[in-house]
Amino acid sequence: SVIRYAACAALNSCALGYDLGVNTSASLLVQTSMDLSTSQIELFVAAMDFCAMIGAACAHFISDKYGRKGLFAISAGGFVVGTLTMSCSQSYRILLVGRAIVGTCVGFGLAVDPIYISEVSPPDRRGELVSWSEIALNIGVVLGFASGLLFYRLPEDVAWRWMFGMGSPLPIAMLIFLSWPGFVSESPRWLVQKGKISEATSVFHTIYHSDGNADVAVEAQIKEIRDSIRRDTEADLAYGWSFLFRPSPAYKRMLMVGIGTAVAQQLAGIDAVGAFLVFIMDDSGVTSRLNQSLILITLQILKLTTVIVASKMFDKRGRRFFLIGSLLGITASLLLLSWSFAESNANGGGGNNGVAILGLGSYLICFSVGMGPLAWLIPSEVFSNTIRAKAMSLTTFLNRLTGSIMQSTFLTLEDKLGWAGLFVLYAGICILLSFWVFTYLPETKGKSLEEMTTFFAEVTGDRSILDMEASFANVLRDNEISTQNNKADPKTEESAIIQGKNLEMTESTTMQRGESTLT
Repeated sequence: SVIRYAACAALNSCALGYDLGVNTSASLLVQTSMDLSTSQIELFVAAMDFCAMIGAACAHFISDKYGRKGLFAISAGGFVVGTLTMSCSQSYRILLVGRAIVGTCVGFGLAVDPIYISEVSPPDRRGELVSWSEIALNIGVVLGFASGLLFYRLPEDVAWRWMFGMGSPLPIAMLIFLSWPGFVSESPRWLVQKGKISEATSVFHTIYHSDGNADVAVEAQIKEIRDSIRRDTEADLAYGWSFLFRPSPAYKRMLMVGIGTAVAQQLAGIDAVGAFLVFIMDDSGVTSRLNQSLILITLQILKLTTVIVASKMFDKRGRRFFLIGSLLGITASLLLLSWSFAESNANGGGGNNGVAILGLGSYLICFSVGMGPLAWLIPSEVFSNTIRAKAMSLTTFLNRLTGSIMQSTFLTLEDKLGWAGLFVLYAGICILLSFWVFTYLPETKGKSLEEMTTFFAEVTGDRSILDMEASFANVLRDNEISTQNNKADPKTEESAIIQGKNLEMTESTTMQRGESTLT
């Protein structure tokens, strides 16, 4: 059963990956056939990231109210409506409406897919199964690139409509699976949150049915979920968003490192360059739609392979080594791209498309070696327990916001500076980012969250962060003792209600303690 549950969530990831990939393949065709200006096509491309931010921000509230299955259904239904709206659009405004719907659903999918898989997976298989979401997303991107191969013989105005429309079969299949009774279960964590203990227990029994100690494993999972919910609630009540508006020096440095690394990923230009790859190839002399599609597929497979290989080496050489090396390699690749276009301009626009493709391949490889995966690994390794959830939400939001800004200015800057000047500008940004990483980023390899918290306390001379972490740990310990003293039978719905009431009393105590700590 767990394989089926994870595969369905991965199918949703594949659907959103397709929509990300087809955008790169079809955007030039859209601009040409609809005679769009530079600013219009920039808005069309950037709208995906902007609306994905909104979708990701709203995903928590929707999934909390309607469940993970409910959010899957909304996301899949939105994909179908959005892709068909774009395919049938006869005006730029309707095209943007479809784009906004798809972008919002991409945000939903990015938020819910890995979370759902982690919540239905046994602990010993969680890492493997959660990776299915990322793998499926990249497969979807390849399929989006491959759509150009299917329709390259069609007229431009027809081809891009079919390319977008082909994004609908995957979410339609997802809707069928969701409506099939018992095929996809609700998340047991959500069921526990809503006090539906017996339903959560039934779901866990489908996951552990082959385990000889299924009852013990299920009881352990229910307890783990309750403890996790209690910790999250108490951290929220104790500290709220105060760390953002009034950060101590240690928290400020921690946020600068975590958020700064994620923002640096977008400042390196990955989303902007990725979204406009076809524009770059077209101006470099690769004008055949068939060749463009083949190159896109090759570059994406190369990128995915590099990520898989590099991820196995991070714990050997450390994060700083790969991140700094990645930025320096990106810088060299951007300068190579700049040189290829400068030489082409000097020769009257002839040749050098091979050098440009080499530069693009080198850029994607160097990005995948460090800036790609490490921009998310490092924040997860530096944010302390008291601010972890909210800090990661803020990090994701600012990463997507920066990506939207970079995409919405990419072609405008190219019009002003030319490709050679634009890539020099991006190379300069990457050099500055290299100095920033070298100066501020600590090595996190093999370090626990507690060790990283101690590092930020020592480097800033701010010991208050250690006192806050210790206070929070004491609150958790005291409330765990209180919960054990009042513990009822966890296998009944009535017990869930009683524990919910105990939790509300605990949260009130936690808020008072948190306010005292902040004061």
